Amino acid sequence: MDKIKIKDLEIFANHGVFPEENVLGQKFVVSAELYTDTRRAGRTDDLTESIHYGQVSAFIDMWLKKHTYKLLESAAENLAEELLLKYPGLKAIRLEIKKPWAPIRLPLKTVSVEIERAKHTVYIAMGSNMGDREKYIKDAVQKLDAVRGCTVRSVSELIETPPYGVTDQDDFLNGCLELETLLTPRELLKELNRIEAESGRERIVHWGPRTLDLDIIFYDDITVQEKDLCIPHVEMHKRKFVLEPLSQIAPYKRHPVYGKTVTEMLETLIL
Repeated sequence: MDKIKIKDLEIFANHGVFPEENVLGQKFVVSAELYTDTRRAGRTDDLTESIHYGQVSAFIDMWLKKHTYKLLESAAENLAEELLLKYPGLKAIRLEIKKPWAPIRLPLKTVSVEIERAKHTVYIAMGSNMGDREKYIKDAVQKLDAVRGCTVRSVSELIETPPYGVTDQDDFLNGCLELETLLTPRELLKELNRIEAESGRERIVHWGPRTLDLDIIFYDDITVQEKDLCIPHVEMHKRKFVLEPLSQIAPYKRHPVYGKTVTEMLETLIL
């Protein structure tokens, strides 16, 4: 990924644990690496096809002067999020905020916090077999798109499928969506659980009837194996009701463990 670098931008702002720091203010030094695709700008010589580093610098200056945080960690986290939300072409950012001569009564030249944050691509499976199934799913799409740092990029058609696991229940409507998000996997899981709960989801019988089921299938190409979170979804390669709608929006997405595309995994189930 290409980078645009802003190095050692000096800003006078009011951040710090001590009250006098918030009142009197002090100098901060900010550096940012903006990860983006500069190819089109390079070929056209058109600034509108790139990220304007002058505008970004002015935004950083304005933002840090407008807000007050006790911790550099908070200043960096919130600033990185704002930049990623503000600039569509910005895919990731490495941000460092330095605090020269921090008041610790020791001969310290500078202290800094450096973070890396990025936009992530996630695929989520959706299902419902109780009540107004289509409404539950469509409402979930809208609620997820309304979460700060989340944008629904595409949604598959909904398909009707027989129940899986516990077969003595009504048929399901199933679909998948593609999500761009700034949330971590666990933060996203919390939002999905909240949306399920708001739909009246009750976890009584494993694989039982439900108003809404939202599962993380892929999160970029990472693998997570924890007690309550497994990415890629542990059963997804066995489930036609996941692979069929997923193939509509991500046919060539490759499983990071098995190495097969969604289309290839679906063909294996069909044959």
